[in-house]
Amino acid sequence: MKFKTLEIDDSRKNIVTVTLNRPEFRNAINSEMMRDLRDLWQEIYVNPKAIRCIILTGKGDKAFCAGADLKERNDIDVETWQSQHAVLEQAMLAMLSCPVPIIAAVNGPAFGGGLELVLASDFAYAATGATFALPETKLGIMPGAMGTQNLPRACGARRAKEICFTGAAFSAEEALAWGIINKICAPGELLPEALSTAEKIAGNAPLAIRQVKTAINASEQMDLTAGYMYELEAYNRLLPTQDRLEGINAFNEKRRAEFKEK
Repeated sequence: MKFKTLEIDDSRKNIVTVTLNRPEFRNAINSEMMRDLRDLWQEIYVNPKAIRCIILTGKGDKAFCAGADLKERNDIDVETWQSQHAVLEQAMLAMLSCPVPIIAAVNGPAFGGGLELVLASDFAYAATGATFALPETKLGIMPGAMGTQNLPRACGARRAKEICFTGAAFSAEEALAWGIINKICAPGELLPEALSTAEKIAGNAPLAIRQVKTAINASEQMDLTAGYMYELEAYNRLLPTQDRLEGINAFNEKRRAEFKEK
């Protein structure tokens, strides 16, 4: 698929890099980007093809994503605002349902909806100097792209309240210490590091990766026993697969496994 606000690079085997492509606006999310993100995640959900890992990053060196394009929302009525936001809601739900692992490569400031995209990814690496914030309460609104749900799952409720109540920006070092990102990289090493990790993921059994993602996501809504039952259901679905046979045979034959997603 081709998009006006997203740059798609599928030149690497089994890995797709999605770049938010509005650098002149610090990659702020306008209505068109909302539609593009929704259509992208929905397409991957319906037809993941050979995609085994996705990297999400921002164009240029000014920002990962500055959040919502507030110039577009100036002087619009409530009905129009809600209509625009409904598309973003669809995009976030589609991202949540994406079966393929998503790594956020945060190349600069990630504010508002930008941070919410980071939080909705499976995990994130950030460049030195990247900053983060959920400043919505300074504007009379609140996070509306799963921020109040994903942030406390990453850093705990008390820290999430501090971040949302104050709207204050925080550093990559703080984001790492609080569990919001996984690694800090030099700016020139950010994408290579993300790609290196993506290649490791893409080299593993894709059906197993997708089942693990599903089970870990489910663990956040279940008690331990119910979660374990869910894990076992996901585990048992892998047993009849050709990939399971290939993985065990490759191990015993001391060779690299060739997974077919079957």
